[in-house]
Amino acid sequence: MPDHYFSETPTTPLKIHKVKTILRGISFEFLTAPGVFSYKKIDKGTRILIESMVLPEEGCILDLGCGYGVIGIVAAKLNPKLKIIMTDINKRAIWLAKRNVELNQVKNVKILQGDLYSPVMNQKFDAIITNPPIHAGLRTVFEIIEKAPKHLNSNGTLQIVAKTKMGAKRISEKMLHIFKNVEEISKKSGYRVLLSRKTLKSKQ
Repeated sequence: MPDHYFSETPTTPLKIHKVKTILRGISFEFLTAPGVFSYKKIDKGTRILIESMVLPEEGCILDLGCGYGVIGIVAAKLNPKLKIIMTDINKRAIWLAKRNVELNQVKNVKILQGDLYSPVMNQKFDAIITNPPIHAGLRTVFEIIEKAPKHLNSNGTLQIVAKTKMGAKRISEKMLHIFKNVEEISKKSGYRVLLSRKTLKSKQ
């Protein structure tokens, strides 16, 4: 059975690649390898999410399903006052993310291995930002949405990118159901970036 990027322990031979890119006007380098999501280049959805993500001025951010660390590292570089937590089930992705934090010289980052919210069970955040593992199924994406409010501070946001043709409408409907609000903050190249904010009306 072939590896999936949401496998805990990929068996694909480790062969390190380096990706150089510019995100939000800043140059970055990332080490990648087979067995993690989009290892040959920064995928379009992640790039669109990064270009449109809304960061608070201070507080703590969760990069859920961080892969080799792109979203969290960019957020950390954009606002060094933020505390960034990055999580992923994939042990190879975690190994790469730790090296990419060093490579891009960001200090305000903590990286934890585990499935979805399990590494941060009792923590709350001011934003949860994710390019969710859509190929793991909508059930997994819905679980991320359903459990988000209890991991968000008041007025905190959940920000998700999704392909229009791969469930973006259903994801938007789910976010609206749970949070009682949803906003499309970007629509580009077949992707939508959706934002919901925790309010008193949100399901806790």
